[in-house]
Order: sequence, then structure tokens, then C-alpha cells
Amino acid sequence: MAAQALGLHTGMALAQAQALVPNLHVTNATPEEDEASLRELARWAIGYSPVVAPDPPDGLWIDIAGVAHLFGSEEALLQDLTDRLTRQGIAAKAAVADAPGAAWAVARFGPGGIVPTGRMVDAVATLPLASLRLAADKLGALHRLGIERVGQLAAMPRAPLVRRFGRDVALRLDQAMGHVFEPISPLIPQETPMATRVFAEPIGRLEDLKRVVLHLAQDLCRQLERRSEGVRRLDLVVQRVDQRGASLRIGTARANRDAAHLARLFDERLQTIDPGFGIEEIVLIASRVEPLTETQTEARVLAGESEVEADMGRLVDRLGARVGAGQVYRLAPVPSLVPERMARRIPALAPPTGSVWPENLPRPTRLLDPPEPVVATALLPDHPPRFFVWRKIRHMVARADGPERITPEWWNGDSGSTPRDYYRLETEQGGRFWIFRDAPADQGGRWWMHGFFA
Repeated sequence: MAAQALGLHTGMALAQAQALVPNLHVTNATPEEDEASLRELARWAIGYSPVVAPDPPDGLWIDIAGVAHLFGSEEALLQDLTDRLTRQGIAAKAAVADAPGAAWAVARFGPGGIVPTGRMVDAVATLPLASLRLAADKLGALHRLGIERVGQLAAMPRAPLVRRFGRDVALRLDQAMGHVFEPISPLIPQETPMATRVFAEPIGRLEDLKRVVLHLAQDLCRQLERRSEGVRRLDLVVQRVDQRGASLRIGTARANRDAAHLARLFDERLQTIDPGFGIEEIVLIASRVEPLTETQTEARVLAGESEVEADMGRLVDRLGARVGAGQVYRLAPVPSLVPERMARRIPALAPPTGSVWPENLPRPTRLLDPPEPVVATALLPDHPPRFFVWRKIRHMVARADGPERITPEWWNGDSGSTPRDYYRLETEQGGRFWIFRDAPADQGGRWWMHGFFA
């Protein structure tokens, strides 16, 4: 980007570049090292999707169909990807579209971001011809005819276009507009455990898919047993006879190589795969594994003990496959007195953190986020309210305890915040509430509802 700002571009002669920038620093290119680095970056990006491929010299293909929901949305996935690359010192620009060619064009010559479904033609029409990945000689010939934009090329009659410039120009145009399917050959590291089935006759019935996935899981688990490893992330890649593919991804709460359990995690999502005219190949990939040693369980069962941890692990896996791994969690204590910071989400089966909540500090079972304003009246500035109105309902206070003052945590950046005075209130109807005032009444403090006690 800095070089482009100075007027430099790829393919420029060195003498011309040095004439534009007299103090230009020049180093020898190392294409082999660049290619190796791009492949390593592609291996890293497998954490986002099982279908990732390098796009030399400086790009990546990532097929996020079927995995975007694991990050919340396509926008969230894209933001997380670019943020992590930026933190690693890599300047990146990304786009999501229904067709790889459109995403390539918008990412490199457009604003990036999300191209709405069915709007690819509009998204690429105003882009320059270089966004079509054409050869330099074809670009030069088109420019000499005064054709500068993709929309101008698309408006030309197809037969004369193919006759004069060749089929590759029409193919690239159709790929960018989503009229022609463009397959992506995924990068699969050689050391990655995987199992494959290629069918002489294409299959498409859901029952057949489930049976094949079970057989693949059994093959994969035998490989993992020899390596003393278990699955933490499993990818299913399906290839149809028309070369269109689909992928599914599941994760496990802990290392696992129970083939039947792993296959069942795909059961509810296999029906989302469109078999089209038939599926000719299925690949099951253990894209993330962890060491897993054998453990003896029979003696514990005979002694009357149950495998509670194993059952919990399977339950967490099934829930994660159904609602998303990020939606299955537990709360862990955080050493803080500020209510919003006293808990954090951790994986459901994460080991104990060692932190505990302070004793003798009653806290409500439910907090409102954010706190909601209430109208309250107190007899004296430091006294609890006699009554309060919350959500248009008037509550008379029967008993109260407080105040408990919680001051800002300056070490967490709260130096400008206001201390809070919390009160535990019980109303005449039996409700128990936790409210606070963020400043004394004479300083304009207001009352807020923050939680409820059981």
C-alpha cells in the first residue's frame, strides 16, 4: 500500500521506480519463500474453513459455506479474520460473495466486505478489467479498444468477443458474475489424518450419507488410535458430480475417537447438504487433534462409579453441534467487585480456574445488562428508597439492606466512572431486588435496577 501511494506498481521497471523514488530500498525477490509463506498462511486459515487454497502470489481462497454460523455471521467471520491478520502485521483485505471470482474482484479492486446474494453483477460491473484475472496481452488489447470496465465488456456481443479474444476472456467474465461454477481445490496438509470414499455410482440418500460418515469415522478413529490422538475438530467435505462441493464442521469439547459418537454429531446437519445429481466423493478430515491415551474404565464401572465426565463430554458435543459451540459454556469467577466483571464465559468442560467469588457478598442470581433506570424516593441521601417505580409498576419497600459502595477499578480504565451505592430490597409483594444509585441525590444521581435475587 505504501508503494502504491508513491506511484509504484507490480511489473514496473526498476529504473523507472528508482526515478520516481530516489531513495528506494531494493531487495531481491524470493518467490520460493513467498510461496512457502503463503502455504503456511493457508494452513493457518484452515481454522476458519476446511476448504482453503493458496491463490499465488498473495491471496487465499476460503470457502465459508456451512461454517459462517460458527462465528455468528459472515460479517463476524470476516471481521475476526482481518483483525487477526492485522495483529500479525499482515495487511489484508477480504470479501465474501456467492462466486469466488466475484469475491476476488471485490477484495482486490473494490471496497471488500459482503456482496449481497444475487448482486454480483452489480458489484463487479464498475470494476476495472484487471479484476477479471486476465492475461496482460488480453488486457492491453481490450484497453486499446477503449474497454476499461467489466460492465463495458459484459455489454459486448458474446460471439464476436470469443472469436476475437478467446474463450478465456468470456470464462473469466462469467466466473466473476457467477454464471459459471469455479471449483476450489482445498489444501490438506500431508500429516492431517483423513479418510476418503470415492463412489463408482453417485449417492444422494440421507441414509446412505449417514452410513458412509460412520464408516469414515471408524477408519479415521483407527488412524488416530495408532497415533494416540483424539479429534477436537472434524471436517466433512462433499464433492458432487458437477464439481460443486459442500462442507460441514463440528467440534468436540475434549479429545475423542469414539466413531459412533463423532458420526452422530453430523446427523442433524447432513440433511442441509444438497446432493444435486449425486455425490461422488466424501472426505472426513481431523483438522485438529490432541493427544489421547487409553484409560481403563471397566474397573470403575464395576466399583459402582459412573463415567460422569465422558457423559458430560458427549452431551456438550451434541449441544454444540445443534446450537453452536460458542453457545455452550459455563461461568467462571473473576476477581472483581464490579458486578459486570465478576464472571466470564469459559468452555463447558474447561478445567477449574482456581478463582472463587468473595464470600459474604450476596449477589443476585440474574443481572440486567445494561441496568434499567428506576424512579425511587428515599427519606435521606444515604437511606434506601421507601418505594420505587420500575417498568411502570410501583413497588413498596418492606425491608432493605445497604448501602454497599462499589468504587471504580482504576487499573481497568474506570478512573472516570462514578462510585455506586447498592441496596438489597424486599418489597411487600415478596420480590427481592438489587438497585443502585450512581451518585448522591444532591449531585444528580439516578437509581438503576441491576438484578434480582431468587
